[in-house]
Amino acid sequence: MSNDPVRTSVHTDEGTLSFQRYFVQRQCQPKVSGFEFEGIDRATPHPDFVRALNDPALVGIIICPSNPFVSIDPIVRLPEIREAIRDASAPVIAVSPIVSGRALKGPAAKMLEELGQPVSATGIARHYKKYIDCFVIDGVDDLIAGEIEAQGISSRIANTVMKNSDD
Repeated sequence: MSNDPVRTSVHTDEGTLSFQRYFVQRQCQPKVSGFEFEGIDRATPHPDFVRALNDPALVGIIICPSNPFVSIDPIVRLPEIREAIRDASAPVIAVSPIVSGRALKGPAAKMLEELGQPVSATGIARHYKKYIDCFVIDGVDDLIAGEIEAQGISSRIANTVMKNSDD
């Protein structure tokens, strides 16, 4: 994303903590109220990243099922990147990290709840709404596809959880 340092801080009911302190030392226990990416305004995207996003041969941008707040946001909040993603000629497709109201891994569901967002694929889609074209949800969440479509986002249903190498 960038060769420049960007430090993630988590605003909690115990004060502002570095992400490592929140995640490792406090084991995600404090209640989250927001996030800050120190240095993001001075960071520059890696030129190869910008070049790839602007490549006319680009056929798609995939946002993998990861934590939207501490994994994806630091990338898309880099200067130029959100706009490059939004303006890309290729479709931007995100895969939900929330399946059946639970995070596939990590504290994303807890963070959604503490931020007052729906703990569902719908909450994630809402977070990405300004720059994605399509949102992929797991088949067990097929009943909420209409909620995602109502936000103006195309949705697709697929088996997104991999339990073995065949998946």
